[in-house]
Amino acid sequence: MVAQTDIGGLSCEQAKNQLKKYGSNLLPANQPKTLLSIIFGVVSEPMFLMLLIAGGIYLALGDPAEAIFLLTFVFIVITITLTQERKTQRALESLRELSAPRALVVRDGIEVRIAGQEVVPGDLLVLHEGDRIPADALLVQGQLSVDESLLSGEAVPVTKLPNTESLSLLFASTVVTKGVGMAVVQATGTSTAVGHIGQALAVTKEIPSGLQQASRALIKNLTIIGLGVAVALVLLNWLWNERSFLESLLSGIALTMAILPEEVPVILTVFLALGAWRITKFKVLTRNVAAVEALGAITILAVDKTGTLTQNHMQVEELSVGDSLFQSTPDAELPEKFHTMVEFAMLATPSDPFDPMEKAIQLFGHTKLSGTEHVHDDRCPEFHYELSAEILAMTHVYSSERPLIHLLATKGAPEAVADLCHLSEDELQVIQLQVDEMAKRGLRVLGIAKGEWQTSVSNHTWPESQHEFDFVFLGLVGFIDPIRPEVPHAIAECRSAGIRLLMLTGDHSSTAQAIAQQVGLSERAEVIMGDEIEMLNDDALLERLKHADVCARMKPEHKLRLVQILQKGGEVVAMTGDGVNDAPALKAADIGIAMGERGTDVAREAADLVLLDDSFKSIVTAISQGRQIYDNISKATRFVIAVHLPIIALTLIPALLHWSVMLQPIHIVLLQLLIDPACAIVFEAEIAAGNIMNRPPRLPLATPFSRSNIGFAIAQGVGIALILIFGTALLQNMEWSETEIRTILFAALVPTLFLIVLFNRDSDSAIELNLYKQNPWLGYMFIGVSVILTAVLIIPMLRNMMGFASMGVSMLFSSVALLIVCGLWLKAVGMTKNRINISTRYSQTPHKL
Repeated sequence: MVAQTDIGGLSCEQAKNQLKKYGSNLLPANQPKTLLSIIFGVVSEPMFLMLLIAGGIYLALGDPAEAIFLLTFVFIVITITLTQERKTQRALESLRELSAPRALVVRDGIEVRIAGQEVVPGDLLVLHEGDRIPADALLVQGQLSVDESLLSGEAVPVTKLPNTESLSLLFASTVVTKGVGMAVVQATGTSTAVGHIGQALAVTKEIPSGLQQASRALIKNLTIIGLGVAVALVLLNWLWNERSFLESLLSGIALTMAILPEEVPVILTVFLALGAWRITKFKVLTRNVAAVEALGAITILAVDKTGTLTQNHMQVEELSVGDSLFQSTPDAELPEKFHTMVEFAMLATPSDPFDPMEKAIQLFGHTKLSGTEHVHDDRCPEFHYELSAEILAMTHVYSSERPLIHLLATKGAPEAVADLCHLSEDELQVIQLQVDEMAKRGLRVLGIAKGEWQTSVSNHTWPESQHEFDFVFLGLVGFIDPIRPEVPHAIAECRSAGIRLLMLTGDHSSTAQAIAQQVGLSERAEVIMGDEIEMLNDDALLERLKHADVCARMKPEHKLRLVQILQKGGEVVAMTGDGVNDAPALKAADIGIAMGERGTDVAREAADLVLLDDSFKSIVTAISQGRQIYDNISKATRFVIAVHLPIIALTLIPALLHWSVMLQPIHIVLLQLLIDPACAIVFEAEIAAGNIMNRPPRLPLATPFSRSNIGFAIAQGVGIALILIFGTALLQNMEWSETEIRTILFAALVPTLFLIVLFNRDSDSAIELNLYKQNPWLGYMFIGVSVILTAVLIIPMLRNMMGFASMGVSMLFSSVALLIVCGLWLKAVGMTKNRINISTRYSQTPHKL
């Protein structure tokens, strides 16, 4: 145990020394892959095992130069894979670092928020509702309710009090459900109670995403098919074509290498991890990488009003007392008639509040009542009644100059305050009309009341409920929370993208409706109220949701039910939240979005995305990025399928037709050096299509392996394969030699791979080349293709090793002719695709709701 420090907390120098002494506040976690484990994972892949076998066969056939060249390329590919793996790992580590818990501590007498791993023994923690306690600590000030179910299994929160041996102990990873307090850290990291039982966390593995599972199934099936066809080819060459067994085995290995699209898992891993990292640049933290997949499928976005659509910066806009109305401006002097109401509004508010509305009250009162007898900064309440689900009002009780007389100051929901004042039906109707008019102007309204309570003795007990007091209604205060300037445009983007928006707010229905109209969220007149949600069954509520976009007077438990009902109706739901009670709904939503600035730790940990700036625009940007990432995965997948088909054809067809072997493992591994960067680098860096936010969400079950996407790739690949096979037959009839034909085919195939990249870039128009359209990696790839092709055709040692002939003018003309025909075929396929619009990746059907 660490001795309790002074209430001022540690100095930065003391904290630095403690960090050196005790180490970082970290629990055992998954260890990053070591260099050896990455290398073992690479060489154990079927592709590389076949390359190693092929190298051994070349040695057995007496071709050491080819064997060395092939094995050299094996190590080059391993290096590329290691680089990609490290790049992906660094992105994931950066995401984990950003998503690590943070803590509010006192350093040098100032409250600062630091990374949870920097908390040290002796630190003074400042804890609020919703915080996850970062270390074992001793409560020294305040009162807390803490959920310790992580340790005890009991769901009932435990009350924590200072200076009580058992009740003052706080444990790491437990959650503050209520209250504010300060605590001195006693133990960190593995020395905490949860650290002692946390060793199991170190072996936790991430669950593969849906796309990753689909790709693994595809690879497994293609591997089985490839091995079966390869065995058949080996037997065909050995028994029918009467070649040696080693040469036949070499052909079989080449075919298997051509069939296996091992780039697909790389595409998914790299694109999702780097995509999640790219999204953080737009102030959106991805806590669950698999959530990136679902972004493009969102059909409904349920958002909170305060802080997401608005600035979460309240200011007093209007005051209403009786029939009089005061419009607040910086220079306007407050009439005497409103002084008493503002005075009691301040008395009903903490002197140093956290709530934005309470801050606005104190700021307004100190500005307008400065120098008057109505400001009472020196007075502290003797007792107070908190806001509750039963009574949406709070009351502060003050002593007065008269013995046994106490002053009561109350504020809260107008209907709740009016009810406490026991007004007549006519008076209630007048107040309700005033509230409705203010709410229609987009104001959030509070009622203010005062009262007196007389006791018969000096030593008394307080009444159990505020209803036992007699109050006098003073008036109404209207607040405005300015709309974020970027919200209307962002909402318009959502609507054009086929995403329906729902507003979920605890505000008055008229206020919510006014804001919804101002930002362009909805023009519908209907509003669903919280009590209506409780009364309707699921089917009736789903029907009501077809006619209303605003849900008012919402409680956190209502959000969970709405999310589940919408999902039941076939929608993909994203939802925002910030409170402890929002966590179940955030977890249930297809994509839970927590607020980074004002949200609680519990909400952030339950969410898939965290908005670092609490801005609605960031949500829309994340959706756009998610669609872009999915598009790029689809493009890369299409390219992989298309590019493998001509390689397969040039490996298999010659054996079936008794032709000479056109492609051997040494050729395929050279082609692989061009294919891998194209998949993992060029397509990952592709910019978004121009219409990315002007089309409906994709179907939830759609994948890059859909019939339309794969069908388009097959059309490209089969056409090129037929062109090259037909070209081979034509060249044989012209009595070109085996090496000359192989040279012509390879010289046409390599630049054709580059053409396939170009024609698969733009998802809107596959016929546009757009060579330099904001993707510098295309230029690098073009240079790489040119250098590699030139080297193997010109350098004699490489040319002989590859089995190529010296390139003459007529051979060059033949290669260019084949390349042009391949390009025309790609253009024809692209034009046909655009004309008949065969792509079904995106649903064109209207919303069910």
